[in-house]
Amino acid sequence: MRRFTAALFLLGLGVMIAAIYQHMDFSNTAVNAGQAINAVAAEETGAANFVTSVVLAYRGIDTLLELTILFTAAMIGGMVLGRRRVDAPRDPDAGFILRTGADLLFPLLLVVGLYIILHGHLTPGGGFQGGVILASAFFLPLLARPGSSINQDVISIVEGLAGATFIIIGLLAMFDGKEFLTPLLDKGELGALISAGTLPILYLAVGIKVGSELAGLLAHLAEAEALD
Repeated sequence: MRRFTAALFLLGLGVMIAAIYQHMDFSNTAVNAGQAINAVAAEETGAANFVTSVVLAYRGIDTLLELTILFTAAMIGGMVLGRRRVDAPRDPDAGFILRTGADLLFPLLLVVGLYIILHGHLTPGGGFQGGVILASAFFLPLLARPGSSINQDVISIVEGLAGATFIIIGLLAMFDGKEFLTPLLDKGELGALISAGTLPILYLAVGIKVGSELAGLLAHLAEAEALD
């Protein structure tokens, strides 16, 4: 299943890049891109945070390539580190204070991570920052209980679905005659939580993908360290 989701993501990425490059005019480069974005971002994307407009709309393909780099690094890291052997010795659980602290911080980190992701189109933050917090939420219990583990198959499925969602939303905009990742749906009221069309959905996909990739990589690192 992991290989299937990875192949599905890479296939979708290749199709998307080929479709985009057929409609790009490399001879027409905007010199004052920043000023132009500041002038029209609020109206065109509906996002109060203009950084979101750049990351997910105007330069969304850069964000997708960054996700691809992270995906490749996490995949190679997992292949190099491998999986823990079933008969491998496991470290004992940590003390009561660390275990209790990990249990208390887990839901808090989930809420904070999701809050940052879902408000990325309104305030500084977004999918990458929130995804790192989500990864730490799932990695912290592994430090308190080294005998536990993260289901890598589930992580791979979630990661693949998040990446596919990002690509599909971008392609839907192109099929509708718009530019790649142009916000769809109603842009709503500027500054409201439900606004900016599909940009919050894109940030959610980015956050879940980043969180799952980093959580899986950290779990592999923890297991490899335990075997040393």
